[in-house]
Amino acid sequence: TNDISDQGARSLGEALKINQALASLNFHGNNISDEGANALAEALKTNQTLTALELGLNYRMSDQGAKSLAAAMKVNQALKSLNLGYNNISDKGAKSLAAVLQINQTLAYLSLYKCCVADEGARALAEAMKVNQTLTSLILYDNNISDDLARGAIDAALERNLGQSRQAD
Repeated sequence: TNDISDQGARSLGEALKINQALASLNFHGNNISDEGANALAEALKTNQTLTALELGLNYRMSDQGAKSLAAAMKVNQALKSLNLGYNNISDKGAKSLAAVLQINQTLAYLSLYKCCVADEGARALAEAMKVNQTLTSLILYDNNISDDLARGAIDAALERNLGQSRQAD
C-alpha cells in the first residue's frame, strides 16, 4: 500500500481520461474513499484501455463509490475485472452494481469479498445474472448472505456464462 488517497486517485483519474496504453491499475489498500472512486469512475466513462481495476481494501469506499463505478460501467466497454473487496459496500451498492450487470457486456470478474452485502443485495445480483452473459466470477465470500436460493441462482448463472465463454474460445 502506498496511501495514494483521494488526491492521488483524482490525479490518476485525470491521466486515465487521456490514457491510450495502461491496461491495469492497482489501488489495493490505498485509503481511497468515495471521492477517489468518483474520480476514477469519471475517467472510466471515457477510458477504453483499462481492463482491470483493483480497489480492494479501501475501507472508506462505500455504496456511493460503488454507485459511481456502476454508472461508469454503463458506458465503459473495456473493463473486464473489478475488485471492490474489503470495502464498506452494502446492499445498496450491490444493487447499483446489479443494475449495470444487466447491460454491461465486458465485465467478467467482480469481487465484493468481505463487504457488507446481505440477502437483499444478493437477490439483486441473482436477478441481474439472469440476463448477464459475460460475468464468470462473482466473489461474495464473507458477506452476510443467508439466502441459499440467491446463491444458487448466482452460481448457476456463473456456470452458464463460463460454459459460454469456453465455447467462444
